[in-house]
Order: sequence, then C-alpha cells, then structure tokens
Amino acid sequence: MRRWILAVLWLCLAQLGMAQEFKVANRTVQVHGFFSQGFAYTDRNNWLTMNTSQGSGAMTDMGLNMSSQLTDKFRVGAQVYDRNLGQLGQWHPSLDWAVADYRFTNWFGIRAGKVKTTLGLYTDSQDLDFLRVFALLPQGVYPTDLRDTTMAHAGVDLYGNVPLPHHFGELSYTAYIGHRSDSIYSGYPYLVQQWGVLFRELGGLQYGADFRWSTPLKGVLIGASHVNQALTGKGSFVNLLNPAGGVVPYETSTKKDWANQFYAEYLYRRLRLDAEYRRFYDSTPYVPGSAVGTDVRAWYAMGSYRLHKHLEIGSYYSHYTALNTFGWLAVAFGPATTDRSLPRNHVYDKVVAARVDLNRFVYLKLEGHFMDGYGFGAYPNGFYPQQNPHGFQPETRALVVKTGFKF
Repeated sequence: MRRWILAVLWLCLAQLGMAQEFKVANRTVQVHGFFSQGFAYTDRNNWLTMNTSQGSGAMTDMGLNMSSQLTDKFRVGAQVYDRNLGQLGQWHPSLDWAVADYRFTNWFGIRAGKVKTTLGLYTDSQDLDFLRVFALLPQGVYPTDLRDTTMAHAGVDLYGNVPLPHHFGELSYTAYIGHRSDSIYSGYPYLVQQWGVLFRELGGLQYGADFRWSTPLKGVLIGASHVNQALTGKGSFVNLLNPAGGVVPYETSTKKDWANQFYAEYLYRRLRLDAEYRRFYDSTPYVPGSAVGTDVRAWYAMGSYRLHKHLEIGSYYSHYTALNTFGWLAVAFGPATTDRSLPRNHVYDKVVAARVDLNRFVYLKLEGHFMDGYGFGAYPNGFYPQQNPHGFQPETRALVVKTGFKF
C-alpha cells in the first residue's frame, strides 16, 4: 500500500515539476525527479532478495532533486532518494547526494558535501536509470544490491579537464577523500545477518582517483579508477556456535579494502559500446574470531543501439568471479575454494534488453537474463541464502520488466 501512496505523491510532484524550475531570490532553481516500478521473475533461484521464483514486484525506486546555478562558476544541488528492493531499502528515504560545486577554471574545480563517487563509467550515474536501455547495469561490476553503499561519499573532490598538446585529446581527472556511510538496509548488512551479525552503523574513510582520456579518435574514451577504503561496522552479534550466550556488542574493521577499475567507451551516432574490468579485494573479520578474504574479478562488454526515437535495444555479457578465503572461526561457515569455475564462485550473465519510450517522460523496459552460477560468498552479488533456504541451482533465467517516468 505504501508503494502506491508514494507513487501517487511522486505523480503529483511530477505535475508540479513539469515546469522544471522556479525562482528563489532571483535565482533559478531547477527541479527534476523520477519514479520506477519493476517486476522480476526467475525460473529457479530467488534473486536480489526478492521471491522472484514466484514473481515479485518489490522493485520500486524514486528520487527528487533540485539544483541552482548561483553564479557562472558556483552551483549547488541535492537529491533525496527512496527504494524498496525485496528486503533492501525498505522505504527508508535518504539524502542521495548534496553538493556545492565551484569551478575556478576549466582545469580546476572543487566539489564538497555528499558527492557522487567517481569510479568507472557508471558509479556516479546509477541514479540516471532513465537514460539507459538496461533495467539493470552489469551486476558483476555494478550490483544493484550495493547501490547505496557505492553511490556517494561525504567529503571533497578536486576535478578538471586538461587539453593535451598536439591535438592529442583531453584528460579529465577527479581526486577525492571523504567518509563513506553505508545504509544498514543494503546488501552487505543483509548478507551477514546469516552469520548472526546485525549492523547499527557501517562506514569509514574513502579516498581515490579517476582519470579518463577523451582520445583524438572521435567518440573513444578510456579511463582508470582506484579507490581505497577503511571501513568499520558496529552493531550486535549472536555467536551461532554458542547461541545460548545471547546478544553481545559487535565491531569489525577492514584490514584491506581496495578496487581498481579500467574502462573504455565508444559512441557513434545511435551506437554505444562499453567495456570495463574491475578487481576488488577485501580482508575483514566479519565474525568475531574469524578472518575472511574476498577477491572479486569482474568484467563486461555491453552495446546498445537506438533503432527509432521510441525504441532502443541492447545486450551485454557480465563475467563475475569471487574467491573467498576463511580463517579461524569462519572456517565453520564456508570452506575456501580456489576454483573459479565452480557455480558458487561465479556468475556469467548473458543479457538482452529493449526499451520503449512512450513519450519523453514515460518508458518501458524488457530484459532477459541467462545466468550460469550463483556466486555465493562473503560479497553480495544478488543471490542470498535467506531467500534460498534449500540451496542454489547452478543456472537461473530471469525476466525483468520495468516502467518509469522522469521529469
């Protein structure tokens, strides 16, 4: 019921916001928003914390943002966001981003506040679903169940564009440092509940950089990103080996947490081609007295083409593998393996999609997933034992239908 109340509220806001701007103290304030509703069905494993094997419509998100260009060089803006994705989000609205941006020159600017994190092609544009043909980005690199942990950081960015000599293109850079605050309604806190951990807060230091080169070849961009993190989680814990001991305070911190990402993009008229590779490593004692290491390697190749002003099609292949090492008490919960070809250590996802733009505000997306493996481990990737109490099947086919509007 709450979902439909919120949908009606967003429709009312959309009607108010069709003008998309108003004046405050002689400054123009632009207003934009979006709402989407999805449905997912899988033939075998339940997926993305939803009971998709029976079909699930628990796939709703919405956002509303305002921004203003105060001077030629100074801009401010913010966005509120809410979602319900199965067991994630659970209708807890959040401040998605809120930023003050001052651009001194083309080659140097500063952004401060809760700033979108620049990591690869799409981390800082995950809220712009209405611009893409796909209902879900490649899950190996951009898992939707981790959206609200990767989207933004509270801190400062330095950025700029530097023209290269001899007509050799342009180099864009972003360097940032800040605090990452994870939602306790995200995929990772939900995943570790199976081990008796309940988070009250999760976050910590995050710093990194992104460099992208707009090459002399028209439409060709290549880039690389790196991020380091030092995260701490606090909450409560029930030792599953001694449940009679009751609930005790819980705190854990990452020993290592970093990611490297390399990407390329090609744009030509109605054609778009993307490819990315991501390596992520984390070492964290998730459960007191344990040691867990996670080594994720993922890549995808993706393409889309607009056939008509109302129709766009696309496809991608997402290749995800994860190896987990367990030490001390964690050995009881998951034996280590070194074979990435095992279904528990990978997800290979073949995807076909189509998007129909009914008008400039409303769209409909249809998407088929053909997945090999379920990639279950200490890092969320769509498949959770809480929704699959009888274990996992090695293959999953999924249909995703998504409709939405933006203004």
